[in-house]
Amino acid sequence: MKFRFLLIPAFFCAHQLMAAAGSPLSSWLNAQQNIHTWTADVTQTRALKTLAQPLVAQGHVWFAAPNRFHWEVGSPPQTIAIRQPEQMLVIYPRFKRVEKYPLNVQASGPWKDMMALLEAGFPRSQTELESQFRMVSETETNGVHEITLQPKSGAARKMMPQIKIGFSPQDFSLRSTELQFADGSTMRNDFSNQILNPKLDERIFDPKLESDYKIIEPLKK
Repeated sequence: MKFRFLLIPAFFCAHQLMAAAGSPLSSWLNAQQNIHTWTADVTQTRALKTLAQPLVAQGHVWFAAPNRFHWEVGSPPQTIAIRQPEQMLVIYPRFKRVEKYPLNVQASGPWKDMMALLEAGFPRSQTELESQFRMVSETETNGVHEITLQPKSGAARKMMPQIKIGFSPQDFSLRSTELQFADGSTMRNDFSNQILNPKLDERIFDPKLESDYKIIEPLKK
């Protein structure tokens, strides 16, 4: 699956699928209701079994509730992922290539499960997240509260067995996400320079591509 560079923060509840009233997790989950837009710099670290040293890249992410995002990695961007209402675009500027993936009801199987993870976004309710994840563990270290989640879908777990989310229990800002993939590789995203509810240009989510870009639909039969 080509989307290892991009998971917009997926979040969830607490022990036994319930966030205790007054707990850091409950307070953080409630705070997400105030997020309409969000942007941040990201440092992405990918650890692969075949490489002695991890791959590190810088990037940026924009988010607009409930589920639109623009995620790019590299400077200049080497890969760009844009979630639109009806489709997701994966753009490779260097190769002048765009891959289009549908987000309509026809999308099914493992692809649909993966998109459910990608679309988790900032939670609007505990119920929304409980439908997709179960809690594995919850810890706090050096002022960062971290939860470990497991997708409920068996097909999704085969691709991504585990997700870790780190946030500040003081200001409820997102600090990190760490994804574990079926092959044992991991991808960690550390967020910085965050801005809450900025005014975003709509062109961020609807870029105008040059005419020489080649458009491919990998899932189209």
